Amino acid sequence: MATPVPVLRLPRGPDPHSRGFDPKSPRYIALCSTSIISSSCACADPEELKQEQRARTQLRERFLRCLLATRDKKVSFLLHGDVTVDATFGCCDIDVLNLQVSDLHTPIGVQKEALIRCQDVISYTFDL
Repeated sequence: MATPVPVLRLPRGPDPHSRGFDPKSPRYIALCSTSIISSSCACADPEELKQEQRARTQLRERFLRCLLATRDKKVSFLLHGDVTVDATFGCCDIDVLNLQVSDLHTPIGVQKEALIRCQDVISYTFDL
């Protein structure tokens, strides 16, 4: 008799039409909770919703401009264990949980491309 093989089930990907930003999804609710009542509620003040949306738009634009300004810049990361590594910054994922870097100089060698988990980073500095 053949040995049974366990089946690994991966979570479903984002809806292709909403590009993963469905406001009713648990991920959106957990990561993007609003400071005021949801727009779907009849008691929400439309002016407050507009102000919050305007503020979020400005913050999103600033964040994206910062990412553009730091692309291909030298960055130095201080990691746990008092380890410092140098690299060239590439980009980050949508949740800012991982950073993509190139030419990562580590104590044991150089990696051409790498992902750094943000929870491993204590601080970082850019050479602008």
